[in-house]
Amino acid sequence: MTLEELQDIIATRAKASAQDSWTAKLLAQGNDKVAEKLGEEAIETVIEAVKGNKAGLTSEAADLIFHLLVVLHANELHISDVLVELARRQNQSGLAEKAAR
Repeated sequence: MTLEELQDIIATRAKASAQDSWTAKLLAQGNDKVAEKLGEEAIETVIEAVKGNKAGLTSEAADLIFHLLVVLHANELHISDVLVELARRQNQSGLAEKAAR
């Protein structure tokens, strides 16, 4: 599965009824709730990484990526927008990029 394929699945699920789709139900709650869910998944990912639990980290990383794509969808962005930004950053060191912020 690619990130683009997953984003297409999210877009399809977003069109379903909130009774039939977790994604549609989450999106119906608004951008604040969608972003909050992403934050929860990020924290759970960090916890599993700190514990050194590879299976738990794999599961939580999948949740994190899924919910990041839901946040992008909610904000009318596509993963390609993020990939373009990452490509742009390849032209400078990470230290220079952070200093420019």
